[in-house]
Amino acid sequence: MMVNRWGLDKTILRDCARQYYYLTRLDRPIGILLLLWPTCWALWVAAEGWPDLHILIVFLLGVVLMRSAGCVINDFADREFDPQVARTQHRPVASGKVTPKEALILFAALCMLAFVLVLTLNSLTIYLSFVAVALAAIYPFMKRYTHLPQVVLGMAFGWSIPMAFAAQTGDIPRVAWLMYVINVIWSVVYDTMYAMVDREDDLKAGVKSTAVLFGEADRVIIGILQGSMLLGLLLLGQQLELPNIYYLGVAVAAGLSLYQQLLIRERFPKRCFQAFLNNNWLGLAIFAGLFVSYL
Repeated sequence: MMVNRWGLDKTILRDCARQYYYLTRLDRPIGILLLLWPTCWALWVAAEGWPDLHILIVFLLGVVLMRSAGCVINDFADREFDPQVARTQHRPVASGKVTPKEALILFAALCMLAFVLVLTLNSLTIYLSFVAVALAAIYPFMKRYTHLPQVVLGMAFGWSIPMAFAAQTGDIPRVAWLMYVINVIWSVVYDTMYAMVDREDDLKAGVKSTAVLFGEADRVIIGILQGSMLLGLLLLGQQLELPNIYYLGVAVAAGLSLYQQLLIRERFPKRCFQAFLNNNWLGLAIFAGLFVSYL
């Protein structure tokens, strides 16, 4: 046993750090990426190109911190459900390796770090940050009361959009809210695919989700939502008077949406999870179209 000069067992410290690492899902960055892309969409549109470097750094760090905080509070909220689901039963809180009290302290610490970053921005962005924390905190509990927790997730993940406009321009124009709605719809799409992975376990545990609500109509409804998202992206391009290269990104997003439909066709959990992961490339395609449009 190795003990440092403060009398703490280094093995215990390493194990504790490892469990916090798993709790914040830093080993699975897909959530960071799905939050990053709409944030970058908004930053580039608000700045009509490269955003202010300070603002960009604050938002990039904020994406990592708030996604990590969201994972922590999610596992705290699901500590009674996760042991009943095969995919989640070994998560740190569910398995008892991290206590609920530790999870709450970590959540608060991550939110505080993110808030310190926001304090370097303007007052409107600071005010909006309180809504961001509230949405992150309430989302995990929604699956107890509504079959639409994916909508609340979309609201939470998309809140970086009005915040980005507020930070970059000091205002939130109508186009920001259009982008916000697009992102909420997209979030419902990919998180429903994610929920389809655990649908059978969720039904047994009594967990609510859009995957449970949609039932056998899941693929059709996801397709309608994908179409609505793509129409929203076309409208966005028209509103911003973007060049044709932007629409190439939208076309790639449309192709990826069709591919995702093929993946979920038989509703195999592994394929549904692949469809969920594939949305990273969809978000990147839209950002690439915006990025090149403003060169």
